[in-house]
Amino acid sequence: MNTSFSKGLRIIAETSKLAHIFVLIIITTLASRLIDAMFSSPDHDNIMILVATPCLLLLYFVIKTLRERLFPDPQLPPGSLGWPLLGETLQFLPTRRTPKPERFVSDRMKKYNPQVFKTSLFGETVAVFCGPAGNKFLFSNENKLVNLWWPTSVKKLMKSSLSNVVGDDAKRMRKMLLTSLDRDALKRYIDRMDLVAQNHIRTHWEGKEELKLHPTINLYTFELSCRLFASIDDPTHISKLAHHFDIFLKGVIHFPIYVPGTPFYRASKAADAIKEELRLIARRRREALDKKMESHRKDLLSHLLVTTDASGKLLSESEIVDNMLMLLFASHDTTTSAMTCVMKYLAELPEVYEMVLREQLDIAKSKEAGELLKWEDIQRMRDSCNVVSEVLRMIPPIRGTFRKALVDFTYAGYKIPKGWKLYWSPDSTTKDPAYFPNPEEFDPSRYEGAGPAPYTFVPFGGGGRVCIGNEYSRPQILVFMHNIVKRFKWDLLIPDEKVTYDPMPAPSHGLPIRIQPHQSSA
Repeated sequence: MNTSFSKGLRIIAETSKLAHIFVLIIITTLASRLIDAMFSSPDHDNIMILVATPCLLLLYFVIKTLRERLFPDPQLPPGSLGWPLLGETLQFLPTRRTPKPERFVSDRMKKYNPQVFKTSLFGETVAVFCGPAGNKFLFSNENKLVNLWWPTSVKKLMKSSLSNVVGDDAKRMRKMLLTSLDRDALKRYIDRMDLVAQNHIRTHWEGKEELKLHPTINLYTFELSCRLFASIDDPTHISKLAHHFDIFLKGVIHFPIYVPGTPFYRASKAADAIKEELRLIARRRREALDKKMESHRKDLLSHLLVTTDASGKLLSESEIVDNMLMLLFASHDTTTSAMTCVMKYLAELPEVYEMVLREQLDIAKSKEAGELLKWEDIQRMRDSCNVVSEVLRMIPPIRGTFRKALVDFTYAGYKIPKGWKLYWSPDSTTKDPAYFPNPEEFDPSRYEGAGPAPYTFVPFGGGGRVCIGNEYSRPQILVFMHNIVKRFKWDLLIPDEKVTYDPMPAPSHGLPIRIQPHQSSA
């Protein structure tokens, strides 16, 4: 019976292919006749030409699309381009909302090639690079063979930010931004992170028996970013911006359809509202700086307003606003996801919670009453840091990013044409038993000693375009862990709650928890 069924499927597939070939012949014949019709009139009828030209362009697109799908070039990576225009986008997007979003990549690695395969996403032909070799290749060839690329929705929403510039402009802008995000800056932030975390716990945790973890942490991380980068302190102002950011996030990587009711339309409106707020803040700050009422060292916003590049050029207002939008997005959404997932695993794994608690209590006991955390304390949180790393492996904060081929090149024996879009995902390594034995098991000891092999653990990417919030997120998470773990234990109210991506990982019901203060919390 199975043999008969397989035979039937093969017959259907062959019939479908023959039907597509027949359609291709008909379309080619129609195109030929249309061209003849255009020039058969002695007067070369202009109306006929105007009507026929877009028809011919459409026919060309259809013919090209059918040929790519029916007669794939063997020199190109194997794979499927899916439906015309849509490609495999409708398979790619929904997998983010499943318990195993990595299956889009892992299934195709098994079916086509474990090193590289082709697909079509967001209307673009994409080569997906897999494994540590693929990660190394893309991260090592920035501005040589490849450049950063994002889908149209990101380009339209973040416009002149670092996420949309390449080459020397990207280097210039990244250098200016990293001044407030490098290790030296982070050392100055630790005590302020500690203060904000303590104030957040007093306001949103103490005296409560239950709360929804994800939205509560989201408010904390956004408040911290607003305070550190733009000195926005008013809780009402922060809540208003956070509401717009929640809408923005749901449409930032989506079909760029600007029609009321679509995710992209709502995200565009939210981005406009955020930018207008940031524009007003920037103008007031510039005025205060001009009058010497504020220091240029106050925060990142002040730094961007007064700092010039090597040629003496200041960033424009649009560049500052777009980059502040990008930085607020990059610095809090991925961290919110990671922090929520850390809390989830600590609730599920009592032995891991106890290990973290012992470490954090030892650090707390070494401090004087009221003394804030310092950079040196963060360096002592080795077990906690390993737990964070394992959470990032189990549930990566991003599913991957895109590049664009600048020239034709060969990879793994296949031709990658200039202009093709390229995609990498941490999923191609983090769940592979060849690099992480028993990959479904939560094991923080993986990061002791030499740790994972190079290019196998890349939750924030790598190379010149590593996520700009990479250095910032880890101490932020550790400071929060210190303050929460030494005060509370908690239970999940929905033990089997699923975590899905939209586009960042988030529990489907917000991760409601029951909290229990320790008998003598610090």
